[in-house]
Amino acid sequence: MSLYFFRISTGRYSGASDQPYEFEDRAAAWTEMTRLCASLIGSIARSLKPNAEWHMDLLDEDKKLIFRISLVGEAMASGGCAG
Repeated sequence: MSLYFFRISTGRYSGASDQPYEFEDRAAAWTEMTRLCASLIGSIARSLKPNAEWHMDLLDEDKKLIFRISLVGEAMASGGCAG
Protein backbone atom coordinates (compact mmCIF):
# COMPACT_ATOMS: atom_id res chain seq x y z
CA MET A 1 0.00 0.00 0.00
CA SER A 2 1.17 3.50 -0.84
CA LEU A 3 0.22 6.91 0.50
CA TYR A 4 -1.26 9.60 -1.74
CA PHE A 5 -2.57 13.15 -1.34
CA PHE A 6 -5.20 15.08 -3.26
CA ARG A 7 -4.78 18.75 -4.16
CA ILE A 8 -7.43 21.03 -5.63
CA SER A 9 -6.46 24.23 -7.41
CA THR A 10 -8.71 26.97 -8.70
CA GLY A 11 -7.34 30.31 -9.80
CA ARG A 12 -4.73 31.42 -7.31
CA TYR A 13 -6.01 29.10 -4.60
CA SER A 14 -4.41 25.69 -4.15
CA GLY A 15 -4.74 23.34 -1.23
CA ALA A 16 -3.42 19.83 -0.66
CA SER A 17 -4.94 17.47 1.85
CA ASP A 18 -2.95 17.09 5.07
CA GLN A 19 -4.37 13.62 5.53
CA PRO A 20 -2.80 10.98 3.29
CA TYR A 21 -4.95 8.34 1.63
CA GLU A 22 -3.76 4.78 1.28
CA PHE A 23 -4.29 2.91 -1.98
CA GLU A 24 -3.01 -0.41 -3.25
CA ASP A 25 -1.37 1.18 -6.30
CA ARG A 26 -1.56 4.10 -8.75
CA ALA A 27 -4.43 2.48 -10.64
CA ALA A 28 -6.53 2.32 -7.47
CA ALA A 29 -5.62 5.94 -6.64
CA TRP A 30 -6.62 7.01 -10.19
CA THR A 31 -9.96 5.22 -9.83
CA GLU A 32 -10.70 7.06 -6.59
CA MET A 33 -9.58 10.38 -8.10
CA THR A 34 -11.95 10.00 -11.06
CA ARG A 35 -14.77 9.01 -8.69
CA LEU A 36 -14.19 12.14 -6.61
CA CYS A 37 -14.02 14.35 -9.70
CA ALA A 38 -17.26 12.87 -11.01
CA SER A 39 -19.03 13.82 -7.79
CA LEU A 40 -17.64 17.40 -7.84
CA ILE A 41 -17.59 18.33 -11.53
CA GLY A 42 -21.23 19.41 -11.86
CA SER A 43 -21.02 22.07 -9.18
CA ILE A 44 -17.54 23.15 -10.33
CA ALA A 45 -18.66 23.51 -13.96
CA ARG A 46 -21.74 25.55 -13.00
CA SER A 47 -19.59 28.16 -11.24
CA LEU A 48 -16.60 28.16 -13.62
CA LYS A 49 -15.94 31.53 -15.23
CA PRO A 50 -14.54 32.13 -18.73
CA ASN A 51 -10.74 31.84 -18.80
CA ALA A 52 -10.68 30.05 -15.44
CA GLU A 53 -9.19 26.69 -14.55
CA TRP A 54 -9.87 24.03 -11.96
CA HIS A 55 -7.52 21.10 -11.27
CA MET A 56 -7.51 18.06 -9.07
CA ASP A 57 -4.06 16.56 -8.60
CA LEU A 58 -2.95 13.26 -7.17
CA LEU A 59 0.35 13.52 -5.35
CA ASP A 60 2.63 10.74 -4.13
CA GLU A 61 3.84 10.48 -0.54
CA ASP A 62 6.55 13.08 -1.32
CA LYS A 63 3.80 15.35 -2.66
CA LYS A 64 5.09 15.06 -6.23
CA LEU A 65 2.48 15.25 -8.98
CA ILE A 66 1.38 11.91 -10.46
CA PHE A 67 -1.96 12.67 -12.16
CA ARG A 68 -3.97 15.81 -12.94
CA ILE A 69 -7.57 16.21 -14.05
CA SER A 70 -8.37 19.71 -15.37
CA LEU A 71 -11.47 21.67 -16.23
CA VAL A 72 -10.81 24.80 -18.29
CA GLY A 73 -13.24 27.50 -19.34
CA GLU A 74 -11.90 29.27 -22.42
CA ALA A 75 -13.38 32.40 -23.99
CA MET A 76 -12.51 32.60 -27.66
CA ALA A 77 -11.60 35.96 -29.21
CA SER A 78 -14.67 35.88 -31.46
CA GLY A 79 -17.95 34.25 -30.49
CA GLY A 80 -16.92 33.49 -26.90
CA CYS A 81 -19.22 33.38 -23.90
CA ALA A 82 -20.95 36.56 -22.79
CA GLY A 83 -20.72 37.38 -19.12
